[in-house]
Amino acid sequence: MESFVRDVTFALRSLKRQPAFAITAVLTIALGIGATSAIFSVVNAVLLRPLPYSDAARLGTIWSDLRARNVKDFPLPPGDFFDLRKDTTLFDAFTSIVSFRPTIGGDGQGDTEQVSGGAVNTNFFTLLGHHIHTGRNFVEEDGRPQPAQPQGDNLPAPGAQPPPPLPNIAILSYEFWQRRYGGSDAIVGKSIEFGNGRADVVGVLAPNFEILFPPGTSVDPRPDILIATRANFETGSRNNVSLRVIGKLKPGVSFQQAQSELDRLSADLRRRFTIKQTSNMNLRIEPMHDDLVADVRPQLVSLMGAVVFVLLIACANVANLLLVRASARERELAVRAAIGGNRWRIVSQLVVESLVLAAIGGGAGLLLAQFGIDALIRLSPDGLPRATAVSLDGTVLAFTALASFAAALIFGVLPAWKASRPDVMDVLRSSGRLVGGGAGRWLRDGAVVAEVALAFVLLVGSGLMIRTFIALQNANPGFDTSNVLTFLIQNNRAQGQEARAAFQRSMLERLKAIPGVVDATSAGPIPLDGGNSLARFGPLEAAADPAKFQQAIAHFVQPGYFEFTRTPIIAGRTFAPEDNRPEAKVIIIDDLMAAQLFPNGNAVGQRMLARVTTPEPDTFEVIGVVKHQRHTTMMNDGEEGMFFTDGYAQFGAAFRWAVRTSGDAEAITGAVRNAMSQQDPRLLMTEPRTWQSYLDEHIAPTRFALILIGVFASVAAILAMIGLYGVLSTTVRQRTTEIGVRMAFGATQGRILSLIIGRGLMLSLAGIVTGVVAAIALTRVMATLLVGVTATDPATFATMAFSFALVAAFAAWIPARRAAALNPNVALRDE
Repeated sequence: MESFVRDVTFALRSLKRQPAFAITAVLTIALGIGATSAIFSVVNAVLLRPLPYSDAARLGTIWSDLRARNVKDFPLPPGDFFDLRKDTTLFDAFTSIVSFRPTIGGDGQGDTEQVSGGAVNTNFFTLLGHHIHTGRNFVEEDGRPQPAQPQGDNLPAPGAQPPPPLPNIAILSYEFWQRRYGGSDAIVGKSIEFGNGRADVVGVLAPNFEILFPPGTSVDPRPDILIATRANFETGSRNNVSLRVIGKLKPGVSFQQAQSELDRLSADLRRRFTIKQTSNMNLRIEPMHDDLVADVRPQLVSLMGAVVFVLLIACANVANLLLVRASARERELAVRAAIGGNRWRIVSQLVVESLVLAAIGGGAGLLLAQFGIDALIRLSPDGLPRATAVSLDGTVLAFTALASFAAALIFGVLPAWKASRPDVMDVLRSSGRLVGGGAGRWLRDGAVVAEVALAFVLLVGSGLMIRTFIALQNANPGFDTSNVLTFLIQNNRAQGQEARAAFQRSMLERLKAIPGVVDATSAGPIPLDGGNSLARFGPLEAAADPAKFQQAIAHFVQPGYFEFTRTPIIAGRTFAPEDNRPEAKVIIIDDLMAAQLFPNGNAVGQRMLARVTTPEPDTFEVIGVVKHQRHTTMMNDGEEGMFFTDGYAQFGAAFRWAVRTSGDAEAITGAVRNAMSQQDPRLLMTEPRTWQSYLDEHIAPTRFALILIGVFASVAAILAMIGLYGVLSTTVRQRTTEIGVRMAFGATQGRILSLIIGRGLMLSLAGIVTGVVAAIALTRVMATLLVGVTATDPATFATMAFSFALVAAFAAWIPARRAAALNPNVALRDE
């Protein structure tokens, strides 16, 4: 221990004598460690840290896959949930949630507002292991189904009153309780306006409760209010899917065993229900944590790999610095060896110097990591799970310490080994001239080749992401999002079909009359807004053979919708006002569906089947074919689309409104609210945002990966070029005499330039070739992130290789110019 302390003290004094070297090495290490720790903090929070639930490893999300229709991750219908609870034995319990966005008011706390909510089973919080802060948890009575409405012979006697509906029972989130009610216990036990009804508040959750379903499932991770569902699952529908289900395995049961049990239940459901047989329905369970991170795992793994490359390049750079420093200290080390210095002592002292550098660099890296984490959270897309949990916790600190130690070994051991074996006689004869040949030169060259190879892999990855981003930017989604404001209208009290139709017409007229508004419409859903209304379609033959039904996105729209969205009309016509009624069985399909259903002729005038609002399919006449709209993603075309009038759904399904303006869409928000107030003062405008923001949100994950990989690639390239410059500068210093002799014998400046630049390009070429091989293997990990380009795209590889060679030539030109400017007389005299 005493010897180690002496070595540390000596290392600090040695570094203090060479501040330029120390600062350069520490900053290089800090850059590599800081970037690595920042990305690892995200990987730790998202991929490694267990979910914040009791017995999280036993929790699984359960989905319905319709394999015959190529549909995955479907919610479950209520009837299937009943069978799931009744006919399985390997689970402790099941629970479910249906998300929605109700309005809250009538509580003496100001204006009515829209909140995020969900209807859950009464065991929801118990199963997840979350506690109640004040009040009580749900009890079984809170979920007792509503009494059945009297029908047929069970009608009540004249004058008798039907049984009153049971109240909604609600629990508030801690954060919503603090924001709206100031943390007052008085709200517990009170009744509040809840949507079109009321809810009795019985409790408040403990802080920081999250519902962690995969992004894109519409489940708000931090809902404001949750009510106990009173659904009757035993008599529930087998068609109307809505439940996001969580199952908890019994202790000792594996997910493979649970899946086998679900396979048996699926087979039984297919036998009992034709619709499940024809869709080839299969229940599937995924570990809840794996399901949550499935979409982001490839991106984070790619980023972690990229930042580890940056750290390795930083280590190679510092190793080169240490090799150059060791060359400068060869005389000192040779003298120590000549007078009997122990080789192990020399190695240990030099390794301790590396550890001191790594410790200082690691400490500085932590500061950089904190800034990096803040930047990552700001840049991260909304779909990144558990982003709020990213922090420099104990795991990240331990990782940083381990990474710093590993870095010290990587950049310190080989230089120490080389420096501990000087050729004593050669060094002492050199009279102060740098020797540094042989193994030292090969080590420095090898480090540069490794740096170039690693940097080239990152540059190729960056190039592929640039190509993907360009492809997404240039992709035609089938609609025009410019200058469009979208929003929801809440508290619409219009009851009945005629009243709803009148409201739609009046509201559209008011919106179109706003100065600056070019057009207005409503639809449900609007492409990319997160809605995903799947429905069945098929040819007429599907009535006799249900296996011919497929699944597609269904949109309910107003007449004029396609003119508003500026979607190209390929054939036929769009909806007219007279089509907007329940009796009109007309449909517009996109070109993907038309090619599938009517591959041999014009789809217009043909008839097809679709089931959207009725228990059995309706027959529709195709009146138009439009260009495909990308409904739920920009990464690919996605599902086919079919469009119905809002009137067919009895005037209530086109729930999202939109106005197109001649200028800034957001600037019209106040005028839209005024128009709504003129229609009905109780109307509430919620979720106002531009349509373009939805598009940007879908591109955000690609932009996030592009920015980070681009930054890492740039840093890696700069470090690699610095390494190349350092090696060539050392070469010029070590070969000063040789260069002087060459020039004395007639070598021109051009010849000296080509000598040094050629050596630089040779090292770079070796690194690029190695990098090409590595990139071909490693970029395949990015395949799921790419659009419009393959992971081994030749054009990207060639472009990056040529660009890197140009940059390497510039890095080599600087020391080469200095070598060419040498005065041979001075060089020989110095020797």
